Amino acid sequence: MRYPVGMSFLTNTLVPALIVAAIVNTIAMASTTVYLHRAVSHKALTLHPFVEWLFRAAIWLTTGIKPKQWAAVHRKHHAFTDSEGDPHSPVLLGWQKVQAGNVGLYRKALSDPQIIDRYARDVVDDRWDRWFFGHHLFGLGTGIAVLIIVLGPVGGLLAAFIHTNAYLAGNAAVNALGHHFGKRTYTNSAATNLQWLAFFTMGEGLHNNHHAAPSSPRLSHRRGEIDPGWWLIKLLTKARLATLRFDDIKLVASARTPAA
Repeated sequence: MRYPVGMSFLTNTLVPALIVAAIVNTIAMASTTVYLHRAVSHKALTLHPFVEWLFRAAIWLTTGIKPKQWAAVHRKHHAFTDSEGDPHSPVLLGWQKVQAGNVGLYRKALSDPQIIDRYARDVVDDRWDRWFFGHHLFGLGTGIAVLIIVLGPVGGLLAAFIHTNAYLAGNAAVNALGHHFGKRTYTNSAATNLQWLAFFTMGEGLHNNHHAAPSSPRLSHRRGEIDPGWWLIKLLTKARLATLRFDDIKLVASARTPAA
């Protein structure tokens, strides 16, 4: 039976591209929250060297992000949260500008030649960075090449396009929507909790909880809150492939909840 051209494209190209893009995006989101955010930026957990290498490779292939740059920008965000100096505060800039221009704001923050030395001096390049992980365009190109080999030129490029836009939109939403809309369990911070965003970003949408306990590996603090990144961390700890900095939530001194 011969399918119409449109149906053939749908079944042979678009659907496989969507499925693969969803898988790639999940890997990228998991690597971002577990490795870049909780492990590198906040030292909330220590990963087994081989698992750390896998996360580094995943970040390199799916995003091209350099960990020390991401950590520096994120740590500066915590140092100046929603005040002058915050690289991407929707309180100062408006959530629409942060959502639409998050990448540009990230690059603008990195244009400061002192940001790495000031906020990420502990994230040191090694031989893997010199050979591979420090070359972001090579990583992105390799990742796209793998998609083209798996899905063909059209399907591979389509999957890369879908993943890129979903990843950038999700991470921008954490910085934009996650400081504007949602629930504030801890009232000392303008950051908010959005459970639907947490599903999409492997837990990052529980942003109010994170600002209340930035060095804790778990972002879900109350019954009904779901942090998929924490599920992965628990699997790694049970397999003795990760060690937690704190066994439970470690709130900052200023964290407080609304009066009952």
